[in-house]
Amino acid sequence: MSQRLPRASFHQLSYRRLARTIPSGRATFSQAHGTEFSFADIPTEKKTPQTLTEKIVQRHAVGLPEGKFVRSGDYVQIEPYRCMSHDNTWPIAKKFMSMGATRVKDPSQMVFALDHDVQNKTESNLKKYEQIEAFAKKHGIVFFPAGYAIGHQVMIEELFVWPERWLRYKATEAAMHENRTTRERITHEKIDELYANPVNADPGAHYAKQLYLNLSTLSPYISGPNSVKISTPLSELAPQKIKVNKAYIVSCTNARASDLAAAAKVFQDAAKANGGKTPKVSDGVQMYVAAASVREQEIAEDQGNWQTLLEAGAIPLPASCGPCIGLGTGLLEPGEVGISASNRNFKGRMGSRDALAYLASPEVVAASALNGVISGTGEYEVAENYSGVEYGYGTGRPATTESELSNALEQLESLIDRVESSVGGEDTAKTTTQILPGFPEKITGEIVFCDADNLDTDNIYPGKYTYQDDITKEGMAQVCMSNYDPDFGSVAKPNDILVSGFNFGCGSSREQAATAILAKQIPLVVAGSFGNIFSRNSINNALLGLEVPRLIERLRATFTRSDKTPTRRTGWTLTWDVARSTVEVQEGENGDRWEEKVGEFAANLQDIVAKGGLTEWTKHEIEKSDS
Repeated sequence: MSQRLPRASFHQLSYRRLARTIPSGRATFSQAHGTEFSFADIPTEKKTPQTLTEKIVQRHAVGLPEGKFVRSGDYVQIEPYRCMSHDNTWPIAKKFMSMGATRVKDPSQMVFALDHDVQNKTESNLKKYEQIEAFAKKHGIVFFPAGYAIGHQVMIEELFVWPERWLRYKATEAAMHENRTTRERITHEKIDELYANPVNADPGAHYAKQLYLNLSTLSPYISGPNSVKISTPLSELAPQKIKVNKAYIVSCTNARASDLAAAAKVFQDAAKANGGKTPKVSDGVQMYVAAASVREQEIAEDQGNWQTLLEAGAIPLPASCGPCIGLGTGLLEPGEVGISASNRNFKGRMGSRDALAYLASPEVVAASALNGVISGTGEYEVAENYSGVEYGYGTGRPATTESELSNALEQLESLIDRVESSVGGEDTAKTTTQILPGFPEKITGEIVFCDADNLDTDNIYPGKYTYQDDITKEGMAQVCMSNYDPDFGSVAKPNDILVSGFNFGCGSSREQAATAILAKQIPLVVAGSFGNIFSRNSINNALLGLEVPRLIERLRATFTRSDKTPTRRTGWTLTWDVARSTVEVQEGENGDRWEEKVGEFAANLQDIVAKGGLTEWTKHEIEKSDS
């Protein structure tokens, strides 16, 4: 039956059900409603049902073996339908040229949109923008100038996005696009094709989890401060009357015309009780507004909502990222509290690391600016019998014999898969990984422990430095981890091994999070787990990473969190034996010594790292093909 979860907990072991051939013979299951079922008559051959995501990936995957069906967890090579790049395009272009590349393979694939540092009118930034535009013109790439729109909005608004296609934002290759207008990008033929051949999930497609959420039990939530992982109902936060200094109705997430209308309505409703005069934001509050695009701003102007916000005292900004990425006017100062309709609020991202940043909907941001404290509009009063948001595992519907059997089969197949994958041949323990020339056989260093989960890329490399293309390696080393711990630079030493908690490197995709650690001369990061984008960026830039959850548990058992030392020299050493796929940990001079098996570091990844990263590897491949 469906299981109701505690409100504060939302975690479950992830089961993956695989399509497979069930062996013939008899097996029985008699725990669902006391009924006995036989597997003997189940067909031995099964098709491979796919989820919608798996089908889209299948459509864009290249180099798959014949008959291969993409499943969740597979590593595949993707040829995206579109890629979008923004202010980081010039460093990408320089890499493109440094590899010896002279032309773009598919100019119909890519889009450039300048949107991050558009308020920066310095000569160097304007020159960079000119170089990006010239590169786009040379290679036939569509180009959207600064102030036109946020890149993510461009992809929707200009119809570069198309259903059932795979997109890649923050592209790591040069990006291109065909020279056609929006009207030409969508045709009756394309619409007819979409309706004639819709892509849907197959019946029987397998999912890691099935969750339900009762939407009628939702009310406004606030994320923060300084973390998207902290979420509190507005009804609990509002009574605290948290003073607000700055309010932001900005970003690709919540600055479309409909979002601006929701924010304006707060002031329009208040005007009805104010003799028809639009009230001003509270004294001491600065409210900033930036539309997701010029087009969305024009719609808001036509509807009168833009004028309402300006009459209320909003400070207009160009259609761009601005405060969300920590660039331009209106950043948070030390000690200030901000509430934003954007989608990220990592410490230091929107200004000072000594400020507090909360995230909320446009109407809650507007109401907070009007009242001077975090608050709502009063439309979501909590009923006396309200018991919280209703959610859990399953469908939320009463269990049936069929659903119980399906759940049992799913867990049974997952168990079979895990057993099969964990049982090797007789020589498994004796096998070793072949080490390619230029790749180290062993890496040894002292452990520097940063005891934090969800340590994001803004913590690792502050966003305000991301678009400083002229920053030196020494400069990157100095600011590495500074948003997490300003003293990190003086504690960590060359050749240390950086160890942190779970989900290390989450947040924005920026390769500088990897290259800054390398600039600090740290060759290896060990964590309980990594954000997937950080893992890929690390390999691309020749930074090594290992997941060793046991090490995190041992460190936390030894160095308790009550001692709030953000960066700690442990006196422990770690040795990664790449050939044997093991790590050996010495817990201090007289402490325990233990080994742990880790994943094999594949030859193709060794090759990229040994050559100094993906850029040098690609350059080498181009030279090979030309010789």
